[in-house]
Amino acid sequence: MTGRVESVNVGVVRTGAWTGRMGRSAIDKRPVPGAVRVDAAGVAGDTVCDVDNHGGPDQAVYAYSVADLAFWTTELGRPIVRGSVGENLTLADVDCSGAVVGERWRVGTAVLVVRGPRIPCRVFAGFLDEPGLVKRFTLARRPGAYLGVERAGTVAAGDPVELLDRPAHGLTVRDVVAAMSGDREHVPAMQSAREHLGARGREWLDRIGAGTTL
Repeated sequence: MTGRVESVNVGVVRTGAWTGRMGRSAIDKRPVPGAVRVDAAGVAGDTVCDVDNHGGPDQAVYAYSVADLAFWTTELGRPIVRGSVGENLTLADVDCSGAVVGERWRVGTAVLVVRGPRIPCRVFAGFLDEPGLVKRFTLARRPGAYLGVERAGTVAAGDPVELLDRPAHGLTVRDVVAAMSGDREHVPAMQSAREHLGARGREWLDRIGAGTTL
């Protein structure tokens, strides 16, 4: 895999009824010029309002592909531009949703690790003003990838995205969404890939193992 960065996007804090209990959200990401530092805390200049569900070492960076943005442009009948789904990195020629959990990418001078999918919420649907989008987004199996930062560095539009290595277990980000939305045939693969999953994926596996209703 060799792709490229189309844009680096950081959040503009917005308020409104659609932001829910937090009363504010930085899901509205906008492209920024130049090289931007990326480290374990996330993308420089970005903001995380709901720290219970976003950010942290396993969700430091959110990547989405231009191909998937094009899909949603067609699906929703209006332009879904770079940053529109809340992604920090908009990538070309990279299948973010088909990435194997635990695979490592060199992006600019940073090294990023795929940790799992983005799980949509009502704030996401409210921001795009699309009732029912949470279900549609989940069923489309185009979640994009949350990434941890193994090595801090800088990233800019035009930088290459290079696959460094990929675990043999084969569990993809798309498979994790399928499992978490009811397709339990992927659970054994998630168990085998546990060490590569982010905290939310591991917690979900623990709840499944405890017999908790999800």
